[in-house]
Amino acid sequence: MLGSALGFFVIAIIAAVLGFGGIAGAATDIAKILFFVFIVLFVIGLVMGLVRKPKG
Repeated sequence: MLGSALGFFVIAIIAAVLGFGGIAGAATDIAKILFFVFIVLFVIGLVMGLVRKPKG
């Protein structure tokens, strides 16, 4: 998911350099959403890993 966010960010930069403002804005918004979803899932996974009781 982080790779997808980075890919959309690169697309946004290239589109902005070439003058495609609408596409650059949309790609930036998608990259932001994917990045924040990644952060939320990472934190949930981290907390679940710390809360889980060790087996044995």
